[in-house]
Amino acid sequence: MPVPAPRGDALPEPLIRTADLADLDALVALEHAAFATDRAERRAIRHAIRSPSMDVLAALIPGPDGDREPVLVGAAVLERRRGSRIARLASIAVAPNRGGLGLGGKLLDAAEAEARAHGCDRLRLEVRADNGAGIRLYERRGYTRFAVQPAYYEDGMEAWRYERGL
Repeated sequence: MPVPAPRGDALPEPLIRTADLADLDALVALEHAAFATDRAERRAIRHAIRSPSMDVLAALIPGPDGDREPVLVGAAVLERRRGSRIARLASIAVAPNRGGLGLGGKLLDAAEAEARAHGCDRLRLEVRADNGAGIRLYERRGYTRFAVQPAYYEDGMEAWRYERGL
């Protein structure tokens, strides 16, 4: 019987910073690796990076040899509207080979801090009804489901809408 490959050591503490255009190729690759449907297109990611009302946060870890470029292993996209104190978490993406290591929670923490820094006092998000890991993360963090949006995703899956005070 084959033995599963080890997951390796724990994830090195990621650096989470604002993404820039130099991250665009890695962000597009992450989007395609993390999502089977409802992927953001390259131009949408570029727009988000440049937008004054959006924040794209990139999570990076050191390259495998230490002397190589850092590797992008996750990202979060936060949207804000002028005059609103409610921010929207549009996306959290984690590289498939980095799932289960707490990176989603770290990205969520960073997105919440960014929303607070911009004067927002609530954060809203949508999550696929079949995304058990995401739902568990948000509910453990105190998010409350306030609505269900039928057929929200490309494949017809409903979205559960959550909100939490910051």
